Amino acid sequence: MRKAKPKKRQVLPDPVFGDVKVTKFVNHLMYDGKKGVAFNIFYTALDVVKAKMPNEEKSSLEIWKAALDNITPQVEVKSRRVGGATFQVPTEIRPDRKESISMKNLILYARKRGGKSMAEKLASEIVDAFNSQGGSFKRKEDMHRMAEANRAFAHFRF
Repeated sequence: MRKAKPKKRQVLPDPVFGDVKVTKFVNHLMYDGKKGVAFNIFYTALDVVKAKMPNEEKSSLEIWKAALDNITPQVEVKSRRVGGATFQVPTEIRPDRKESISMKNLILYARKRGGKSMAEKLASEIVDAFNSQGGSFKRKEDMHRMAEANRAFAHFRF
């Protein structure tokens, strides 16, 4: 590469929980630079999660983190051209990319859901991901299935 790699920007922790992961999630959730609206949606969604799961001993933030862990993929397939043929080569994912993919999938499938408000849709998707079901969990399973099916081409990794 001709240019140097750009520096990683430091993300500030969120005001309520003091967690950097929450801010990253809200940044993915945000539209048109409306961070206040995105924070409002996220915190409301956590309140709805707490209301939906009253018998759970974990806090709503811990439920959200567990849900993210449940939908975080370990491997993905990348297209690699070798001698005129294109192979789907399974590769492991960097930790920061894993986090980003899981957050984006959670938000994507929450937006696709039918529901009243975005906060309620997000809460439903979080609860489903926590219980290892729902669209975002299915997406992770599909990624793993694809990688498993193409394991024969793993030697093309370089």
